[in-house]
Amino acid sequence: MATCKLNVPVRAAVSGEVATLGRTTSISSAASVSNSFSSSQFFGKSSLSVASTSCPTPVISRRGVTICKVNKGDQLPGATLKDQDGKQVNLSKFKGKPLVLYFYPADETPGCTKQACAFRDSYDKFTKAGAIVVGVSADSPESHRAFKQKYRLPFTLLSDEGNKLRKDWGVPGDLFGTLPGRQTYVFDKKGVCQLIFNNQFQPEKHIGETLGVLSGL
Repeated sequence: MATCKLNVPVRAAVSGEVATLGRTTSISSAASVSNSFSSSQFFGKSSLSVASTSCPTPVISRRGVTICKVNKGDQLPGATLKDQDGKQVNLSKFKGKPLVLYFYPADETPGCTKQACAFRDSYDKFTKAGAIVVGVSADSPESHRAFKQKYRLPFTLLSDEGNKLRKDWGVPGDLFGTLPGRQTYVFDKKGVCQLIFNNQFQPEKHIGETLGVLSGL
């Protein structure tokens, strides 16, 4: 089975507000974290995280504040995207079973690979809970197919061309929108949103959070 560990050096600066485990903490506009971040922290290991069971902290953009468009208690919106085989899939087909739909930045990046493998390794638990797991990113169906095959992922990957679904749902980005957000939604079998969990830098935490909610459905 292919390994899931990758490392590429990266440096970055952050300013504004960051939500840490549901609480908002101010960071000065010139605050630099370049000495404390590496690529593995960008995509997998860091104490800096964003977590919420409702609507995460709004994104600050040039146009102002972008608020979540899908919130806890909302119905699963309808949308049609291509899967890894190029087939059109409407999200409404997933109603009737609990749905775990997670947005991730990109195929074949360290944190996204780690997250996908974690969902794969816990897939039996999701199956026992009667849930469907679906991953979503802007990658092409061809990229998804290669990613799915390489890591033997047992779940569907959807291609969000132009990040349209991400924008429609109001999924917040990180680092002033330069990094696509890592956000997971859990919908019950009636299509009602029961969880929104956002944590860019600890991708494996999405598995535990979602399983915890599924156990109560």
